[in-house]
Amino acid sequence: MPNLFLWLSEQRRVFDFVKSNRFARKLASRFVAGETINSAIAAAKVLNEDGTTVSLDLLGESVSSREETAAARDEVLQILDAISTTAVDGNVSVKLTQLGLDIDRSLCIENMSRILDHAKQLDIFVRIDMESTEYTERTLDIFKELHDTYGNLVGIVIQSYLRRSASDVEMLIESGARVRLCKGAYAEPPELAFQDMKDVRSSFVALTKRLVDDGTYPAIATHDDEMVENTLQHVKEQNIPVERFEFQMLYGVRRDLQRKLRSDGYNVRVYVPFGSNWYPYLMRRLAERSSNVGFMARSFFKEMVARK
Repeated sequence: MPNLFLWLSEQRRVFDFVKSNRFARKLASRFVAGETINSAIAAAKVLNEDGTTVSLDLLGESVSSREETAAARDEVLQILDAISTTAVDGNVSVKLTQLGLDIDRSLCIENMSRILDHAKQLDIFVRIDMESTEYTERTLDIFKELHDTYGNLVGIVIQSYLRRSASDVEMLIESGARVRLCKGAYAEPPELAFQDMKDVRSSFVALTKRLVDDGTYPAIATHDDEMVENTLQHVKEQNIPVERFEFQMLYGVRRDLQRKLRSDGYNVRVYVPFGSNWYPYLMRRLAERSSNVGFMARSFFKEMVARK
């Protein structure tokens, strides 16, 4: 047990060093739009000027107290106000674990209802993000309950790497729900998720076709050239208007592809994360791009040498 405490202490020391490291913060600035609502709004305005819509996301998940859920809820309400008062062309994404899903289902629904009531007053769409499979069923259950009350003021995310997603998409199409489709990024067991990227992509292509054919303004969230080309080929073959769907990408990722799609007349929305809890999000982005890992490693080495 003492060894475990020592290990945890060491991990915290490393995390604190990374978060305080100026190179880490510089790299984070590519993928995270600052730590405040004002910085997120500023980034959103720049994207809007180029014809890109946004989805603002307050970083943080899996909170453990009612006070933390209230703080997150109140900040989301402030984000909605900021979007409205600044006339930013954007909406909001939220995670249910940030709003109390791990604490109490009724608390989570209460917080979401407060957010959606305010969003309805301001006419701003709210997307519920999908997390790991531990939460998939509960997230969909809460979404369906909220969708029954608020309609398409609220949307949901489906991950193509989950084996259950084909049936979930059919259910959501039937209910007229707005779906954001992504590949999925959590480590899941083979019985729940496809392990081979070929299978994940095949699922993504099939679900994309179903959603653009019969879904309600789906969001196709990918940076994968092959997935984008498959989508474009299908919508052209089926004569699906560009107004029927949108592409979504992450802030700071594949900006070249974002520009190309916009210039070709397609709707592009960028997911803009912000907040003080940027460290876990940065680590996920680093895991996706080996060049970023190399940059970070070199920066840390130089910083450590300079401190000696």
